[in-house]
Amino acid sequence: MNAPAFPGLDLLGTAVVVLDSDLRVLYVNPPGEHLLESGARQLAGQRFPDLFVQARQFDAKLRHAIAKNWGFWDQAIDLERAGLPALHLSCLATPAEHSRARLVLELRSIDQRLRIEREERSLTQAVANRELIRNLAHEIKNPLGGLRGSAQLLERELDRPDLREYTQVIIKEADRLQQLMDRLLTPHRPPHLGPVNIHEVCERVRSLILAEYPAGVRIVRDYDTSLPEIEGDREQLIQAVLNIVRNAAQACAAARARVPGRAGEIVLRTRIARSVTIARRRHRLALELQVIDNGPGIPPELRERVFHPLVSGREGGTGLGLTLAQTFVQHHHGSIECDSQPGRTVFGMVLPLTRRPQTETENSATGGIR
Repeated sequence: MNAPAFPGLDLLGTAVVVLDSDLRVLYVNPPGEHLLESGARQLAGQRFPDLFVQARQFDAKLRHAIAKNWGFWDQAIDLERAGLPALHLSCLATPAEHSRARLVLELRSIDQRLRIEREERSLTQAVANRELIRNLAHEIKNPLGGLRGSAQLLERELDRPDLREYTQVIIKEADRLQQLMDRLLTPHRPPHLGPVNIHEVCERVRSLILAEYPAGVRIVRDYDTSLPEIEGDREQLIQAVLNIVRNAAQACAAARARVPGRAGEIVLRTRIARSVTIARRRHRLALELQVIDNGPGIPPELRERVFHPLVSGREGGTGLGLTLAQTFVQHHHGSIECDSQPGRTVFGMVLPLTRRPQTETENSATGGIR
């Protein structure tokens, strides 16, 4: 069956697939071709469930719908594909009586919805974490000052110099904890906005990391030099990117120590992103910065908590670097996400370029982004 048999479906913005009684593809509209990453001619005649890996349950649901001549709506279907990313879809199936057509499927990707839900959970968690940290830091700082002062007074009363070694331990550890508390409280300073070139930020971070790791870590630039400047706090953005890249460098260095001769590589990649939704606000244009490393990856038990405070997969780590990075990015109304597998970890930072973002309600009312 050719496309003109369903002329109205070509105009829809959602993916539509028409199946016959054997679940073979009769028609796919252009958005469907884009979603399935295959042309209508290649898909025609193939059993739709056979396009996916281990889709027996989906196959049975479609056959049942045709046998009973009724439809269904599944809000979340995960369909694995050989050699291609999995599809996370909502599926509206409607019975059809048009020539050989028996079932019309309207498919929508729910990746965007899932990403927004993850982002909202992350934002809520970050706000709760910051409040907890601020309260905890204030509670610790007060007795800490008394502890250090008492150790200094005690040191003056000691006659034996060898005993002063112990008071020095108390004083130094109190100072170290004081510095830690100051770092916990620092992110609450509002950003000082001004024009910032993201590539100058990346170059600054690159020079710092190469000075810290003169051997064993290679930093590759993959810049889109046409990107405009953004309104931001240069120092906060440098610190955010530095914390992420330093984590990557530490992971690469640790892998190199375990496997001598292994070359660590970090890629700094910048691109423009269009029609981006951040915290339910739509931005026509955004800046995307990815930090990609070939280290061992983040342990599975830590992947969902990498931005939580005091969570670290490295011995001696404070677990504050990524928390601070997330806080600084959120100060700029941006978002940050992580995807990690052994041999490839990607931290993606998205910062809006538009001065006034649109809410989803405003976007719907104006007919979408123009």
